[in-house]
Amino acid sequence: MPVPAVLRRSGGTALRAVLRAPTALYRRDLGWVLGHRFCALTHVGRRSGRRYTTVLEVLRYRADSREVAVLSGLGRRSDWLRNIEAGPAVRVQVGRESFPPEHRVLPPEEAAAVLADYEDRNRFITPVLRPVLSRLAGFRYDGSPAARQRLVQRLPVVLLWPATGTGR
Repeated sequence: MPVPAVLRRSGGTALRAVLRAPTALYRRDLGWVLGHRFCALTHVGRRSGRRYTTVLEVLRYRADSREVAVLSGLGRRSDWLRNIEAGPAVRVQVGRESFPPEHRVLPPEEAAAVLADYEDRNRFITPVLRPVLSRLAGFRYDGSPAARQRLVQRLPVVLLWPATGTGR
């Protein structure tokens, strides 16, 4: 399924608007309408000390533990990932809840399983998802187990959960 023509018009303006919609909703305190599909991660700049909020697509949400798994689309150089590795994240907001989180980068095997599950649950977006992941990863991503392993080596999956002081 190709990207609809209306989203490709005027130099990608419509597409950019669609991709920015989750951020706009969170800025207006309406992120809850997205359910558990996206989360807003508030973090502190490692150099600036300023607070930033980054909206991320959720690969997996577990209601019982409130765990949120997200993909770092720019790999290890993502500012939000570098910031939470330098100091703790301030808050995660997902659905109608928010919490100060702890985090860990998943090992490749676990990350690949999370991504495989996400793809299985979202088969209808595969024609859009794979080209996007290909562009982010820098190689043609075909959804095979080998490609998935290669992808999570370049684009880490991060698990966030409510801080308890016990770690995981």
